[in-house]
Amino acid sequence: MKKVAVTVAVLALGLAACQPKAEETTAGNEANVENAASEDVNAATTDAGNAADNALDAAGNAVDAAGNAVENAADAVGNATENAAH
Repeated sequence: MKKVAVTVAVLALGLAACQPKAEETTAGNEANVENAASEDVNAATTDAGNAADNALDAAGNAVDAAGNAVENAADAVGNATENAAH
């Protein structure tokens, strides 16, 4: 009976030694959460940067289009004036 009790105690201690400690598990979980948060921040930063680049490109294109429209209007006025003179 003593051998059985000792064997059970040794097995229980062995299993307890194989279990990860709560602190280690918590630390691992915290590291995973921090890594996921860091990835989210990086993705959001990249998305924001891309959105800003796209907005600047669109604004530049709008300015170019407006410049072309002004140039075309000036040409049209010049052509109309020239045609009226003939």
